[in-house]
Amino acid sequence: MKYLLAGAMSAALMIGAAYAEDKVIEMSFSHDLPTQHPLHSQGFQVWADSIREASNGTLDISFFPAGQLGKAEDEYDIAKYGIADFVWANPGHTPGRFPIMALGELPFFISSGLGGTEAMNEWYAEYKDQEMGDVKFCVVHLHDPGTLHSTSEIRTPADMKGKTIRPANGTIGRLVQSMGGSSVQVGPSEAREVLERGAADGITFPWRSISIFGMDDVVHYHLDMPLYVTNFIIAMNKDRYESLSETQQQVIDDHCSPEWGAKIAAGWVEFDNEGKRLFQESPEHHVLELTDDELTQWKDASSFLLDDWKASVTAKGLDADAIYNAFVERLEAHDAKF
Repeated sequence: MKYLLAGAMSAALMIGAAYAEDKVIEMSFSHDLPTQHPLHSQGFQVWADSIREASNGTLDISFFPAGQLGKAEDEYDIAKYGIADFVWANPGHTPGRFPIMALGELPFFISSGLGGTEAMNEWYAEYKDQEMGDVKFCVVHLHDPGTLHSTSEIRTPADMKGKTIRPANGTIGRLVQSMGGSSVQVGPSEAREVLERGAADGITFPWRSISIFGMDDVVHYHLDMPLYVTNFIIAMNKDRYESLSETQQQVIDDHCSPEWGAKIAAGWVEFDNEGKRLFQESPEHHVLELTDDELTQWKDASSFLLDDWKASVTAKGLDADAIYNAFVERLEAHDAKF
């Protein structure tokens, strides 16, 4: 027993000595959410605190929220060019740039934010370097399925004709356009203004999160339909990662895992799960329950998007069917396939 204790103490001393040689490094984290969003307080902050503790205080992360360092669609490049050390980004804000990951944007495809997060991290590990090799890819996470929130009643794809919608990503934007609508792509912090001045008739968004941005004062109709999820990533500037010591790099690697992806998303998922109930109980809001026929119309209207995705990936010289089947297998393993 004493030899085991001696060995453990020796290992601890060696680790402590390694950290003692590390410089304290202040790192920046850019995202476009307000600090009252649960993803900031229950996700990013918890993750950063764990990194600080695991590195014995040598890695400290400061946040620049609410788009202080750039617009939502620029976040990936903010990491790529070192404007910030870490970013939280929605790859779907730049349609066509990350065609493999865009598979996760397909409507009526992923049923669970947490299970989908673990499945996507496991699946995307094989493709991250070829698609996002100019950053240190950390994790991807999802939210629970979101829906369409609008300023007037919309029940079917035919009702979308002539409407302008702020889509969650490029895939939903193409769906809107295929139904005769148009899309306006702005970050969530700008979406309320667009809706309020009538430049948009609706938005695809998670259930309760619209309240954080004050959009619940503008959109009063909500489809009771699990339309889509969005892929979000945390990425790190590559040069900053490579400048860290081996022990510090290991801390970062340990925090770039499917398990941490789910931990980061968990608070947001729990928060949003209350959204539909709150709107159902509000006399000012209308949660629209669809008939089987109406839901089928939405599914049929969106079915072409899988073929579009396969075509875009095939055009890159990749095996679209193999990539798709690998993701379906991971989703089913996590009980997250719609």
